[in-house]
Amino acid sequence: MSTYVTANPATGQIEREFTELTDAEVPQVLSRSTEAFASWRTTPVAERAKLLTRIADAYDARKDELATLISTEMGKPLAEAQGEAALAGAIYRWYGEHGPDLLAPEVLDPQGSDESLVETAPVGPLVGVMPWNFPYYQVARFAGPNLMAGNTIILKHASICAASAQVMAEIVHEAGIPEDAYINVFATNDQIADMIADPRVQGISLTGSERAGASVAETAGKNLKKAVLELGGSDALIVLDDGDIETTAKIAATARMSNTGQACNSPKRMIVPSDHVDDFVATIVREFDAAQVGDPTDPSTTVGPLSSVTARDNVVAQVQRAVEQGATLHTGGDAIAGDGAFMRPAVLSGVTKDMDAYAEEIFGPVAVVYGVDSTDDAVTLANDVSFGLSGSVWGTDITHAQQIADRLEVGMAYVNEHGTTLPGLPFGGVKRSGFGRELGRWGMGEFVNTRLRRTSATKK
Repeated sequence: MSTYVTANPATGQIEREFTELTDAEVPQVLSRSTEAFASWRTTPVAERAKLLTRIADAYDARKDELATLISTEMGKPLAEAQGEAALAGAIYRWYGEHGPDLLAPEVLDPQGSDESLVETAPVGPLVGVMPWNFPYYQVARFAGPNLMAGNTIILKHASICAASAQVMAEIVHEAGIPEDAYINVFATNDQIADMIADPRVQGISLTGSERAGASVAETAGKNLKKAVLELGGSDALIVLDDGDIETTAKIAATARMSNTGQACNSPKRMIVPSDHVDDFVATIVREFDAAQVGDPTDPSTTVGPLSSVTARDNVVAQVQRAVEQGATLHTGGDAIAGDGAFMRPAVLSGVTKDMDAYAEEIFGPVAVVYGVDSTDDAVTLANDVSFGLSGSVWGTDITHAQQIADRLEVGMAYVNEHGTTLPGLPFGGVKRSGFGRELGRWGMGEFVNTRLRRTSATKK
């Protein structure tokens, strides 16, 4: 039976099954993408930009439809799903507007010649492996800049997002992108490995787990292929002595429950001055308990189901293990009886370095609160994990907060906000959170040939 199945995580009911790519079709996909590259790369930059703008228009026009689709497919609350569709459209629009300038030749100091300039050229077919937690946004981050650059795309989405993957391909093609310049495939992991190894593929971008990233990086490395990896995170949120405890706690609670806690850059570890821990925890608990857990298509719902019962049970088990190892559970952490993958949002404190919850990523609606006696202790704790995606610092003395933020070992550091992502801002991490950058001009620079052209009127 096919592994590409859409099951509503709010009901547990299977809604659709999709036919997987056969092994015999893999070479055909690679040939199609390669042949399309020959013509797509020569499509005028202005024309490519216009087509990306059409994609953006379609996302805006179909926002409600797209939101309902992923709400029933992976459980995102409707308002958040609408926001994600809008963000995906904004990314395509940003590259439609700014892409031509980013691809324009850059004139350098001639340095002894008559002309030295850098040209930006596409490299060829790329494979994208995308996760289920932000079905539209993650694809836009990869496809937007690379279609703009003139590369062709082979897109493997998460198996539970097959329906939205089909709609995304439909939108791209209806906008005017050639059928074979963007190919959606319901491929197996082995088939993706074969594609990465094929000399026609020039790069791979993956957003997903550490395990998936390590596997893809190994295959890419063996075949000397460029890879961009956006992996897990265990983001720290640091509240300084001069921070507004109640207001920050409310913001942190909302951020942690967003997408039911299933975001790599969610503020998973909340670090506050020891003498404010009780007040901070009390506010987080109050906000978590007041959250409306339920059907993600109900506008009143603020926390939907996790992506699957298995995912829910894994998070519940992580909470239970933390308690067994000595942590304090203040609220929630249990599965909600009945159909669907629901759990009550949980708040933990008292987690110590010898507990599993100290180092592992908890991919669900669980806040872990730590107390520290100094800002140095806060920074040490924040950096004492293998991840380095993003982190935030909260306080009224902005200069001091910025100084603390600059000490975080992350790819994205925020002051008085957390996890902001916009089309023109770079996105990516360090350490085991991956490497490479997406979005903005940085995302345009990952899979291109930055080529020098130097000209002298007379032979040197």
